Amino acid sequence: MAAVFGRRLRRSVMTTAIAAAAVAALSASQAPGVTAPQTDSGRSAADRSDSSDPTPDTASGPDYYTELPPLDSPTDSPTESPGTGGGGTGEAEAGIPATVLDAYKKAEAELASSKPGCNLRWQLLAAIGKVESGQASGGNVDANGTMKNQLKGPPLDGNGFAKITDTDGGLYDGDTVHDRAVGPMQFIPSTWEWAGRDGNGDGKKDPFNVYDAALAAGHYLCRNDWDLSNATDLNKAILSYNNSSDYLATVLRWMEYYRKGSHEVPDGTGVLPKHPSGGSTSSPGPSPSPSTPGGGSPSPNPSDPSKPSDPSKPSKPSKPSDPSETPTPTPTESVTKLADADTGTLGAMAGDAFAERIQVRAKDKAGKGVAKVKVRFTIVGGTDARFAGGTTSAVVTTTAAGTATAPKLTAGEKTGAFTVRATVVGSSVTGLDYTAKVTARAADTLARTSDKELTCAAGAAFDDAVTVKATYKGAVADGVAAGATLVKAADDPAEATTGPYFKDADGKTIRTLKGLKTDSDGLLTLPKLYADDATGTFLLRVTTTGGATLTVELKVTAAPTDTPSDGASGTPTESASPSAS
Repeated sequence: MAAVFGRRLRRSVMTTAIAAAAVAALSASQAPGVTAPQTDSGRSAADRSDSSDPTPDTASGPDYYTELPPLDSPTDSPTESPGTGGGGTGEAEAGIPATVLDAYKKAEAELASSKPGCNLRWQLLAAIGKVESGQASGGNVDANGTMKNQLKGPPLDGNGFAKITDTDGGLYDGDTVHDRAVGPMQFIPSTWEWAGRDGNGDGKKDPFNVYDAALAAGHYLCRNDWDLSNATDLNKAILSYNNSSDYLATVLRWMEYYRKGSHEVPDGTGVLPKHPSGGSTSSPGPSPSPSTPGGGSPSPNPSDPSKPSDPSKPSKPSKPSDPSETPTPTPTESVTKLADADTGTLGAMAGDAFAERIQVRAKDKAGKGVAKVKVRFTIVGGTDARFAGGTTSAVVTTTAAGTATAPKLTAGEKTGAFTVRATVVGSSVTGLDYTAKVTARAADTLARTSDKELTCAAGAAFDDAVTVKATYKGAVADGVAAGATLVKAADDPAEATTGPYFKDADGKTIRTLKGLKTDSDGLLTLPKLYADDATGTFLLRVTTTGGATLTVELKVTAAPTDTPSDGASGTPTESASPSAS
């Protein structure tokens, strides 16, 4: 398992002989300049410091193995039918399941655009995917790239691995006691929370989806401004994924193998790693190759090879199974159906909380509610709606009646429909999809904030601005789109050609305003109004999204006329002529 990023897991390791052979093979086939790592039995300083167990890993530990590619090139090796589970060589090993290969190549393309200086090649992702999960268990994925059988590692309880207590409430790994590595690239849940990516554009980040996991792994390998065309940076990147020199040697070997040649095979037909006991395995992590570069084969028996079994000694018969000892199913295992629990219509205006909350019920085969089951609610699609706390995903445990209620949902500013998906964590039971709709902010009432008459003389400006308040069902309607038009008449909404007007930024006359919006108090103040030479009563109509309309009267009086005062007329006044004396 890899992608622990800072807290490494300890893996059951290949023998020193195998590791040495891998390093030797690298000297002839590795990328130019790559420094062959020193073997360390698969353990790193981080491994040792994270574990309270001072003893080395042994073959008797958990079933995690290291598999090496064939020494022959993919093009000149014998062909073996893919999908046999035999840890095939040559052409069969070079086959990568179609969807898995597509995921690697799309991750390479995305990173070539977003981080061109990284120079990540898909063969590196394929090498890590081979080592971590045998290419998603031989390509056992659906059309969207999601693994049909969720791949989970053993509990990280310190028994052969680092001890990591639960960090996700079982959200990803279904374990509420310890963490487990998950998915085709084996991410630790706490790492996935910040490193996860949406690689297939379905609106969610799923560690069990090969597109999401491959893109997340690529971004992780490209951090720290590493240039993966540089041998030193390449080594650092791989070691950061799993701080083991044996791991580094194996990944480099597979990367070089794929670089020399590979081809696409149908999903589900990829070569599965081979278990040391001889059978194939789809458990997380790779298995030893039946043919190692050194020519030897790993022992299928983890016990001391110097003590062969005695064929003359009869084996102890196994104890017949006792039906009474059949383990009781866990609550999650008991769930056979996830049903709606009378959820109403999900609708809200932008910025508002949804009045309705999603409620589901987990049922067993008898139709009874199952308690203590974790249900995950996930917001899917292009929306900025969020659950309480600003999250797009939330896990809720069912009540004694088997019901789980999603947190309160708040609409963002983006209008339109989106989906909220409810699923049972750790179960393949079919989930439920709910459609939620966000409509634009609206008002149903508009009113002036003043009852003062709006008057002006022709050719002058109105002293008072028009201010209105918008409400919706009695509450302040903030952020509502609005417009204003000086109309011809009460029954004619066409724009007037004379009378009062506004001015645009260039000082030109306009009689329609668009793109207005109420403030946080629901208020809208219009720009200054001016009057031309026309007199009379004119109408200003204000409208908002939601249908609220208000018509305001504007009165324009005649301009004042100058009246000459006595003695100031244009007619001259004759003065009295002097009387003749």
